[in-house]
Amino acid sequence: MPTLLSQLFLRTLREDPADAEVTSHRLLLRAGYIRRQAPGIFAWLPLGLRVKAKVEKIVREEMAAAGAQEVHFPALLPKEPYQATGRWDEYGDGIFRLKDRKDADYLLAPTHEEAFTLLVKDLYTSYKDLPVCLYQIQDKYRDEARPRAGLLRGREFTMKDAYSFDVTDEGLAISYQAQRDAYERIFTRLGLDYVIVQADAGAMGGSRSEEFLHPTEVGEDSFVSTPAGYAANVEAFRTVAPPSEPIVGKPVVDLVSTPGATTIDGLVSLLNASFPRDAGAWHASDTLKNVVLALTHLDGTREVIVVGLPGDREVDLSRVEVALSPATVEPATDADFAKHKNLIRGYIGPWSEAGQLLGQQGSSKLRYFVDPRVVDGSAWVSGANTADTHAVNVVIGRDVIVDGVIECSDVRDGDPAPDGSGPVAITRGMEIGHVFQLGRKYAEALGLKVQDEDGKLVTVTMGSYGIGVTRILAVIAETNNDDKGIIWPANVSPFDVHVIATGKDDDVFAVAAQLSAELEARGREVLLDDRPKVSPGVKFGDAELIGIPTILIVGKGLADGVVEVWDRRTDQRTQVAVAEVIEYVTAG
Repeated sequence: MPTLLSQLFLRTLREDPADAEVTSHRLLLRAGYIRRQAPGIFAWLPLGLRVKAKVEKIVREEMAAAGAQEVHFPALLPKEPYQATGRWDEYGDGIFRLKDRKDADYLLAPTHEEAFTLLVKDLYTSYKDLPVCLYQIQDKYRDEARPRAGLLRGREFTMKDAYSFDVTDEGLAISYQAQRDAYERIFTRLGLDYVIVQADAGAMGGSRSEEFLHPTEVGEDSFVSTPAGYAANVEAFRTVAPPSEPIVGKPVVDLVSTPGATTIDGLVSLLNASFPRDAGAWHASDTLKNVVLALTHLDGTREVIVVGLPGDREVDLSRVEVALSPATVEPATDADFAKHKNLIRGYIGPWSEAGQLLGQQGSSKLRYFVDPRVVDGSAWVSGANTADTHAVNVVIGRDVIVDGVIECSDVRDGDPAPDGSGPVAITRGMEIGHVFQLGRKYAEALGLKVQDEDGKLVTVTMGSYGIGVTRILAVIAETNNDDKGIIWPANVSPFDVHVIATGKDDDVFAVAAQLSAELEARGREVLLDDRPKVSPGVKFGDAELIGIPTILIVGKGLADGVVEVWDRRTDQRTQVAVAEVIEYVTAG
């Protein structure tokens, strides 16, 4: 039976909601697919649920084709499993924690690795039981500090997460590839462009991690790629370091007066004016920019560190955070500087409060990390932690002892790819899927072991595979629209055909109802706009906004025995005889 628009729980909006930041957010709200409940939290209305169900149907079909079986876990889970794997603390403020009336700790699950691991541990004991791959489509919860862009980054979202369990690493590789292939089929069926990039595993852990990114200007991620096929998330990009240089023969450190040169540009200008050199003009790349950051560790302790990078680069906090995970990273505050008074803003150098080199015994214990480009033997101009003073010829490995080399600087167009495939280009993208080879991290922590062929207990190895279902829906809306509304791909459209009865004649409404019933009998899902006393303009405006790709208009042409078929994808309208329209519409 057709769905009658006169009875559908729907209210379209003519104006853009004030808080809608991106196209998908604006159109999904205006067209009556979702309604905001709180920042990053949305209610799903009938139209939205129909589209969501169709996306999930495609996901389920490909999961079944990949050999995965569906289960369903609660979103509310106890603390203990997450504590055993360390993620109760690693997630920090990123998860929702709560207590029950007995003061027991729970969380709203951000992912379900622990729950799946314990389920398999509870039921399987032998290598003969494996491999197995389980999945669910379930709501997840993350306490995003800045939820934005509607469904693209919310606090509650629907996710498909699958988990594979194998006895051997070779088995894991096979399971991983099966899921990776399934993801490619899913995104192809959904009509989404995607790039598979190397990624950082983050709190998930594991030996291999790849993201499926949809290139889009509204994406929250950036990835680098080369025409030869290299692709990586910016956070996983590895800098090509220059070779180290000999230290012997390098000039000694020279302290020079640089009043007012508190910026890299100001320093370079002063050096060229007052300290010219035979090797040519000074450039920002000759300077060592030292940035003071603060780490917050899992136990809540705060540590001030300094990172050194070429002066023509900027610190990328997300890359620093990946390098120093699980600590969180932020710029040092006034309070941090107050505790380290010899770190003089504008003249920060790789020296400790006590005037000794960072990292040396007896120093103030400020750790000093450098970008991979800051290699042993390289010489730099650096702040001297003394007002109005810089140091020339600071040589790494001679004058500065570093505590580590980390990826801490920004990535730019033209940087060389680490695989030698040439310069990279940077593109914005939205993560729509992520696959991990977790290995034995969770199985070890939770004691998931099975007997092998020799009767010995071995730890199971795991993979984790996630797809953001509600994010995908938003990405589809973001990609498929015009200035009038959404234009859904046919396989996820809430209905197959939108039948509109226009005018006042009873015959028009009767024929529209008849054609709708015949289309339903042919297996098509039909939305019938049977609203009386609503102008054609309003009905057409709603149809454009809602976005069903095939629209059948029954109106004044009925007197001549024709109706109009409107293809929203091409905006073409075709006059078709009433007797032939069912075959015309269902032919595809």
